[in-house]
Amino acid sequence: MKLSDNKATLAFSNGSPSIELPVYQGAVGPDVIDIRKLYAQTGMFTYDPGFLSTAACQSAITYIDGDKGELLYRGYPIEQLAEKCDYLDTCYLLLKGELPDAKQRADFHKLVTNHTMVHEQMQLFLRGFRRDAHPMAVLTGLVGALSAFYHDSTDVHNAEHREIAAIRLIAKMPTLVAMAYKYGVGQPFMYPKNDLSYAGNFLRMMFGNPCEEYQVNPVLEKALDRIFILHADHEQNASTSTVRLCGSSGTNPFAAIAAGVACLWGPAHGGANEAALNMLEDIQRQGGVAKIGEFVAKVKDKNSSVKLMGFGHRVYKNYDPRAKLMQQTCDDVLQELGLQNDPLFALAKALEKIALEDDYFVQRKLYPNVDFYSGIVQRAIGIPVSLFTGIFALARTVGWIAQLDEMLADPEYKIGRPRQLYTGSPRRDVA
Repeated sequence: MKLSDNKATLAFSNGSPSIELPVYQGAVGPDVIDIRKLYAQTGMFTYDPGFLSTAACQSAITYIDGDKGELLYRGYPIEQLAEKCDYLDTCYLLLKGELPDAKQRADFHKLVTNHTMVHEQMQLFLRGFRRDAHPMAVLTGLVGALSAFYHDSTDVHNAEHREIAAIRLIAKMPTLVAMAYKYGVGQPFMYPKNDLSYAGNFLRMMFGNPCEEYQVNPVLEKALDRIFILHADHEQNASTSTVRLCGSSGTNPFAAIAAGVACLWGPAHGGANEAALNMLEDIQRQGGVAKIGEFVAKVKDKNSSVKLMGFGHRVYKNYDPRAKLMQQTCDDVLQELGLQNDPLFALAKALEKIALEDDYFVQRKLYPNVDFYSGIVQRAIGIPVSLFTGIFALARTVGWIAQLDEMLADPEYKIGRPRQLYTGSPRRDVA
């Protein structure tokens, strides 16, 4: 970041002397006011619930312009990466800062592919869970348990350890997600195959069985790879901030990522695509397309608790750029699988049309977001709704690792310690 010639002056109406605060500029986006010495100079903190106006770190990984509907990974528009790169290329970019050349690409793909197996005792650990446990509960445990199996890469302050842990996590997450799924449905675990792509390997581990050879459908493979790319990182969201805060204490990378998985589980964050599909299924049970009018009326009613899930975004005040890409992928997958006339998908398309044309939604910029389309695509592929957030965690793992690594390499990094505005009882004595 660059110190600006501009300075912010904080004045007080009670006669206290005003103070000057430095202003820093990023490469793009809003400037930031440096308040690090505010408490020392004034005895006061700032108050910002949810940190909505606070830059808690400096980062060179991801940039979002919500007004323009723009998402950049290391400066590259998400649209270009989704069209011209695969997920592992994107992983390399997020971790290293640049896209790989031909040799770097081949070496990185091989490195990840050769670490997709997990310790055999992980199967025994998995069997301690109930068969009907939510996959995210299982996945949180499995990721945290990796630190018990890979002791040689748990020093978060060792750059080499972090690099080894990064490869292990990226490589093994598809295996762990597939194992959680197979365990829940009572099917045999499928070991990874090194001659398949990252997405193709995951499809085989999910839907293959030992009785016959699994043929990877290239359309589904491409769709899943795109889902991974679009969810790889997204600035300082709740789970990324959780990973940074957890990692700031010096905990091992596996534990920090497990914390991110747990945070992602929340319906307001990673569970949004699950909530969107559940909404569609509720409308379908009530009568399908014929009931959309009633549903939309309830959404518009201020006194109603009915919410439109999968539309609008906390950050994007324009069309989510990831949604445009997933819309195209959604159409490709439905066409490939002959599901264009499936009742639930027909309902989704009808609801999408209303949201894009109805003045109520257009004026409020409640456009379909990436969660709306990715949920439809995953259901079409055959992924159960309860596993949607697990797929999200799989894709976001590389972003979490890149953010954690960046934080630990920052000379200004400190253990996270938010402050508070205390509203409880003042000191009092026990009678």
